[in-house]
Amino acid sequence: MTTISSSSAADISTHPLPPSRPHVIEDCRGTILLYSDGTVFRSPEPFIHVSSAHDAEAEVDWRDVLYDPAHDLSLRLFKPRVINAEEGKIPLLVYYHGGGFCLGSRTWPNFHSCCLRLASSLHVIVASVDYRLAPEHKLPAAIQDGAASLLFLRDQWASDAWLAEHADPARVFLSGESAGGNITHHMAVQFGPTGLNPIRIRGSILLMPAFGGVERTESELECDKDSFLSLEQADQYCRLMLPRGATRDYPVFNPAGPEGPNLEAVETGPMLLVVAEKDMLKDREVEYARRMREEWGKHVEVAEFEGQQHGFFAIDSWSEPGDEVIRIMKQFMDEFGRD
Repeated sequence: MTTISSSSAADISTHPLPPSRPHVIEDCRGTILLYSDGTVFRSPEPFIHVSSAHDAEAEVDWRDVLYDPAHDLSLRLFKPRVINAEEGKIPLLVYYHGGGFCLGSRTWPNFHSCCLRLASSLHVIVASVDYRLAPEHKLPAAIQDGAASLLFLRDQWASDAWLAEHADPARVFLSGESAGGNITHHMAVQFGPTGLNPIRIRGSILLMPAFGGVERTESELECDKDSFLSLEQADQYCRLMLPRGATRDYPVFNPAGPEGPNLEAVETGPMLLVVAEKDMLKDREVEYARRMREEWGKHVEVAEFEGQQHGFFAIDSWSEPGDEVIRIMKQFMDEFGRD
C-alpha cells in the first residue's frame, strides 16, 4: 500500500495535472479527423481516386465558376464541344455530388468523370455544384447552398456565355446522388417547376438519395459491413452532419418521416428515383416514393438496379449499369423536357 504524505497531497491539490492532449474522436474514411477539442483536420486528397479511361472520349469542355464568394463555393460547368446550330439550345442539368454531407467535391476524379459522362451522353450542359460540408457546417447548410447555386444560375444566365448561348432556361433538370439526391429533393420542394422564373425546372432525378430515420429498416439491418456504405458508416455521417440535438428523423434528413412536412399542396414536378438493390438505403427510398405518390399525389418513377450497391453510378458512370442509368435519365428528360 502506498501512502501520500501531507506535503505531497498539498502539492497535488495546488498543482493539478496538465490537460490531456486533443485526441481523435471521429475518423471518417481517413479524410476527416474530428478531435476532442472540436478542431477538424480535412485532407485535401479524396478517398476515392476513381476516374475512367473513357473520360478522354468525352468531347466536353469544362470550367469553374465562383457562385458564393462569402463561402468560397464554386460550381463546374460542362459543355459538349459540338452543339449544332440547327438543334438550338440544349437542357441544363444541375448535379449535386454525394458524400454523406461530409465529403466530396466537383473536383474529385469520380464526380468529374460522372459529369463528363452526363454532358457527353445526355448532350446537356451540366452544372456540378459544391456546397458546405460537415462537421464544420452541419445541415441545413448544404440545402441552403443548393438553393444559392440555383439562384446564382438564374441571375447569371444572361451574362454567362455558355448558358446564354447554349442552355435552354425552359429545360432545366435537377439531379444528385446520395447526399446530392437529398439536396435535389429539397430543391424540388422549395422551387417547384416555376419558382425560379424565368427558369423552368422540368423534373428531378434522385440517384440513391440519402434519407435516414430513427427506426431501422430491414435493408439497413441486413447491410453487409463491407458494403461501400455500411450502417456503421451511415451512423458516423449522421453524428458529423446532424445539428446538435437532432435525431435521424430530422426532417431535412428524413423528409418522409414522422417530423417531415406534409407535401400534398407542394408542387414538385415529376421525379425519377434510382434505387440500388444492395443499398442499405433501399427500403427508406422505396418508402419515400410510396409516400410521395400515394399520400401526396406526386409523379415519381422508380428504377431499381439489381445487384448494385450505394453510389454505383458516381463510382463508375461509364460501366454497363451506368449505361442503363444514362438510358433511363434520357428517357425521363425527353418525356418531360417538352411541352
